[in-house]
Amino acid sequence: MELTSLKFKEQSSAAIANADLQRALGNVEKGFIDKRRKSTDALPEFDRLRDNARDIKNHTLAHLDHYLEAYEEKVTQSGGHVHWAATAAEAREAVLAICQQRKAKTVTKGKSMITEEIGLNDFLSANDITPVETDLGEYIIQLRGEHPSHIIAPAVHVNRDQVESDFRRVHTQFEAERDLTEPVSLLAEAREVLRQKYFEADIGITGANFLVAETGSSVIVTNEGNGDLTQTLGKVHIVVASIEKVVPTLEDTAQILRVLARSATGQDMSVYTTVSTGPKRADDPDGPEEYHVVLVDNGRSDMLGTEYQEMLRCIRCGACMNHCPVYHAVGGHAYGSVYPGPMGAVLTPSLHGIDKSGHLPNASTFCGRCEEVCPMRIPLPKMMRHWREQEFEKHLQPSKARFGLGIWAYVARRPKLYRRAVSLAMPVLSRLGGARHRIARLPLAGGWTRHRDLPAPEGATFMQQWAERQRHDKGSKA
Repeated sequence: MELTSLKFKEQSSAAIANADLQRALGNVEKGFIDKRRKSTDALPEFDRLRDNARDIKNHTLAHLDHYLEAYEEKVTQSGGHVHWAATAAEAREAVLAICQQRKAKTVTKGKSMITEEIGLNDFLSANDITPVETDLGEYIIQLRGEHPSHIIAPAVHVNRDQVESDFRRVHTQFEAERDLTEPVSLLAEAREVLRQKYFEADIGITGANFLVAETGSSVIVTNEGNGDLTQTLGKVHIVVASIEKVVPTLEDTAQILRVLARSATGQDMSVYTTVSTGPKRADDPDGPEEYHVVLVDNGRSDMLGTEYQEMLRCIRCGACMNHCPVYHAVGGHAYGSVYPGPMGAVLTPSLHGIDKSGHLPNASTFCGRCEEVCPMRIPLPKMMRHWREQEFEKHLQPSKARFGLGIWAYVARRPKLYRRAVSLAMPVLSRLGGARHRIARLPLAGGWTRHRDLPAPEGATFMQQWAERQRHDKGSKA
């Protein structure tokens, strides 16, 4: 997709004014937060599992070259093929070459954020190969010509009425008078359409939640079973995965799986956890004739050894955006990137540069909820602060913002001047707050007070109160 992160403010304003979107976004808070809380509360060792998951990924990232080579060796031993792709373009070309070798005309796809990142669907379509998304949410937004607005619920921005309208527009093979007023009828119709697509497809493409170095396996988790049909009914199974998906062992995978579903959807485990290792063997009842893995770097190596390396622990659960007040207000498309929410505010600048996505690290209240719920304990606010610092150092912020920060920094570096300025400002602001102790309008703070009142200070400054307390303590001792 085209990166439009620099238009975040305009896109956010449009999102807030979109009544249909605002109605749909209410499902994020209702559908995820309480379920996660109940699921994690029922598992006393959840926080210890988070620590274990963090340590597993830290160890893997510290020895990433070793585990990637071990993974490739095991894939080859099982009869599969590994294709290394340093860039998105190389990854697209690798997939296209496999498809063309097989003279494929149609491919089915499981939900995969990395294929969104590399723009695979548009590329295949441009080369006369039809990609069919089989995850229900992905299928819906494919019909609408949109991109996902959430990494685990790609169509969370769409309401039921819109889905019905799209099905009637596209599924013209069915009776016009059919009843699509219930979710179950929409699901049944999608299932009927997609079942035929599985059998027509020459190739199935999936992502991978994990790549297991110990066995050369790829692991996917789904709730619909579409991933299993995608990778077993086609003659060829192509796995597209980024390099940080590798983990050392199946036991390590099991450890992380215990925090993944609980953090994502509030389930103890996803309905399907599928492990694939190589192509179909002689005694296998089903499976692909060929098994290919396209390992994508696309900027990940550049993150290793930097203050952003911890972002590579991300397992794409979506918990950070499910709990983010900014995401709740504007949805995913406003971010103008494949990856929305707090994790996108860190990952998008890492992949594309802060000059192309500088608004995203600023799209945060720094409430800390994203770090609090992250199953991999990724310090997202800290990394967003790092990006803000880089944005400031590169003079990418608006001149007014830089000027204001410059004045504040000048005063803050001079304690006597700072205390004098604060002691003068406090009574003025307190008087402006009136009896409500809230300021409705304030010069130089219009961006805040246009939408909310500013709490007015009450009483003396902290330094004045501290000095008074010191005097009181000395007087008590005397």
